[in-house]
Amino acid sequence: MPLVALQGLTAAGWFRLNGMWPARQGIALGFLGALVADVALLASDRSPAAILGTLGVWVLLSLVLQLRSHADPDERMYGLTATVAAAALAIVASGYLAAGAEAVTVGGTAVAAAVVARALPLPTPASVVAALLVAAGAGALIGGMTDFGTSGALIGAGAALCALVGHRAASYDYPSRFVHFTAGVALPLAAAAPAVYLLGRVAG
Repeated sequence: MPLVALQGLTAAGWFRLNGMWPARQGIALGFLGALVADVALLASDRSPAAILGTLGVWVLLSLVLQLRSHADPDERMYGLTATVAAAALAIVASGYLAAGAEAVTVGGTAVAAAVVARALPLPTPASVVAALLVAAGAGALIGGMTDFGTSGALIGAGAALCALVGHRAASYDYPSRFVHFTAGVALPLAAAAPAVYLLGRVAG
């Protein structure tokens, strides 16, 4: 259920971040793609190929739906870009379902620590470095409570790096309260999912 909530917030937050609200069709399409990816993962014994397959199908579906639209060409292209991006981010977040539970715990804690550290009143370069160091420390700490040990620092740093990219994208419209509580929370977590999965396998 937390993953489903994250995927819904990701799809909705991305559209609001792009000034496209309400955009019920695009949000519903992105969220539906995420749910299909979740089901495909569970049906395939959590094979990451299910994510790639769903992503490919949903890009094609988004393209077909936009081609059927009667809007202006520029508006259709803008809608296609937003729809594909929202669906891709929501589907990629399914990586948490493919990853091991301990890797998710380490990565999620590191992302939270990185975002808090990034908010410190420091110059941007120093703030980014501090966030990565704090995330690596949090990863090592939580990793010590699991089988990862100090390798948790690798998962933490990698997840934090991706999360900071998502955090930067969400800050494009951060003054919006809706974006703050949707994209501002969801994008860092969604962006970190691939790193959590890949680094969790490497460290494991």
